[in-house]
Amino acid sequence: MPARYVLAEMAGWVVSGPVPLGRELLRRGATPLRHGHTMHRSLVDAPPAGGWPSWARTPLREGFQVVPCDRGATELDGPSRAAFRPGHPDHRPETHGDDPVRRMAELLSGSVIGPLLPASALVVDDADRVAAGAVLTDWDGLPWIAHVFRDPDLGYPGLGRDLLRRVLAGIAADGATGIGLAVTEGNRARQLYESLGFSVTRSTLTVIVP
Repeated sequence: MPARYVLAEMAGWVVSGPVPLGRELLRRGATPLRHGHTMHRSLVDAPPAGGWPSWARTPLREGFQVVPCDRGATELDGPSRAAFRPGHPDHRPETHGDDPVRRMAELLSGSVIGPLLPASALVVDDADRVAAGAVLTDWDGLPWIAHVFRDPDLGYPGLGRDLLRRVLAGIAADGATGIGLAVTEGNRARQLYESLGFSVTRSTLTVIVP
């Protein structure tokens, strides 16, 4: 059986695979790392009521505006980390040698999940502080929502939904026919993505083999 082979031949490895395999490995002492879901949305089938232009015109609350994703990694790091504080499924504790600003810079430079797409966008408040962002990349020809965040300290519940509607409309206007993303199990953003037309196409468990 696959679990027996993995345990015998891959001790100490990080393994990602189907959920049943991951659960069997966990039962046998593996350390969990991530339970994730890949989601996709067609930009051709089932367009929003009123078409994509209706989402492109999604209004933002007074005092906020959408701007290009052209700020530096340092400026995005603070609001991004505020969105994923301890207790959030995607919180990443800082460890020795870990540099979140460098990780953000690598994402923006295109060296992690592909080149940054022009449909990427930020939301800033009237003090020009970054309140939210949606970073889209070209992952082997497929537009990919690589990172989405909203700084809860600046208020505006629902900002993520409003921004994503505009971003999806933008990438559709650029001629893309589909888009994907990944979400961690337990992240309430999954319900938001489903409300925007995304559906789960694959689920995996990532573990450290004992």
